[in-house]
Amino acid sequence: MNGKPLTDEEYHDHWYGEDVATFGDRLQAAREYAGLSLPEFAKRLGVKKSTALGWEEDLAEPRANKLSMMAGLLNVSIIWLLSGEGEDVKSPYDDDDMVDAGVSALLTEIRDLRSQLSQAGDRLGKLEKRLRKQLKD
Repeated sequence: MNGKPLTDEEYHDHWYGEDVATFGDRLQAAREYAGLSLPEFAKRLGVKKSTALGWEEDLAEPRANKLSMMAGLLNVSIIWLLSGEGEDVKSPYDDDDMVDAGVSALLTEIRDLRSQLSQAGDRLGKLEKRLRKQLKD
């Protein structure tokens, strides 16, 4: 992937067939539609590239917290990622409107921050669990 988002036509023509798409197919299509490389996607989710690749190749399934993060990052619903039902990827603007590059950069920064906050929340939960365990001992 060259970092350039797929057009709606490319997305539907090459990646998404409602009758045959797997979770991995939908994940890869949504990632590419968003213009994210696999390494960039993995980094934003806080996982190894090999982990994200395993999801896209249907060799593994993400945990619920990562599934939620990826749905937010890719602007798709969790239900659609899991089952293909419901609405698929939506462009943040109409085809007739051109989004300013500055607005696009801000949206990307907001998604990054949301992902970082989610990761920090997960980390905080793990630290609290460790603290409780140490206090019991």
